[in-house]
Amino acid sequence: MENKLSFGVFGGGSWGTAIVKMLTENLDQVHWYMRSDSAIRNIKNEGHNPNYLSSVEFDVKQLDMSHDINKVVESSDILIFAIPSAFLDRELQNLTVSLKGKIIFSAIKGIVPESGLIVGEHFNEKYEIPFENIGVITGPCHAEEVALERLSYLTIACADADKAKIVAKHLKSDYIRTKISDDIIGTEYAAMLKNIYAIAAGIAHGLGYGDNFQSVLMSNAIREMKRFIDRVYKMKRNINASAYLGDLLVTGYSVFSRNRMFGNMIGKGYTVKSAMMEMNMVAEGYYATKSAHDLMDKLQKKSKTPIINAVYQVLYKNKDPKKVFEKLTEKLD
Repeated sequence: MENKLSFGVFGGGSWGTAIVKMLTENLDQVHWYMRSDSAIRNIKNEGHNPNYLSSVEFDVKQLDMSHDINKVVESSDILIFAIPSAFLDRELQNLTVSLKGKIIFSAIKGIVPESGLIVGEHFNEKYEIPFENIGVITGPCHAEEVALERLSYLTIACADADKAKIVAKHLKSDYIRTKISDDIIGTEYAAMLKNIYAIAAGIAHGLGYGDNFQSVLMSNAIREMKRFIDRVYKMKRNINASAYLGDLLVTGYSVFSRNRMFGNMIGKGYTVKSAMMEMNMVAEGYYATKSAHDLMDKLQKKSKTPIINAVYQVLYKNKDPKKVFEKLTEKLD
């Protein structure tokens, strides 16, 4: 069965491009959906994505590309979604073919705004995909370092271990190490939450806080993440594993982190709108902040998430970042 499974990647951004690169190390053909006709033409003619990770060279004979999402769904057994969460629902509305029987893996690190759900839950509730056919691909792993073939680590989570092993095997290479997990909900929430904490780290940096405070912020963030995930889905997990703490650290500290960059701009005085326009990239943590805040508010556990609350006050209530973070410093230890 494994050898007959075909892979489709959905999304033409940096992470989608990186995943296609990883898969082409192990597969003769990868199906690839992206909206941009011009990008498809460029890849076919020049062998690289003109807009993202342009240094990655593809053998175009390995790529079956289309701007028709239905064609790629029909051609693929395992669907890997790397479309920014803010646009996922809009893209899925173009579906006219059924997802029944498909194996779906999310490489999206965010919340679907229309449903307020993480991606796995969204597919389960809205498309009736059973959880044994849903998985998550998480880091710590920046697309830019995949492009450079620097050693990176991925965690592949799925309730069905055999499916996780198949995906892990096809993403593995000399520069990609993979491991599997059964914590599909926890790893996906961790992938979403770390973007919020990266925004917090960026705001702090933009405000002039130094490394000493950043270390306190991150140590508090991993404990806050544990409280949040345990409240949503309690099971035995090691929060210090790379899928949780490792992904948090790389997103909070790396120069490649768009969420940290976004937060840094906010800390330096940019408005949310101006920061988004100048970045010209999606900071998943912006949308995740509201969803995470609202969920904890609903569960009456908001007092357990001071960092998320602080970022929410800055991004959605237009509060002064300097004053908000001065108050936050008093709540950390």
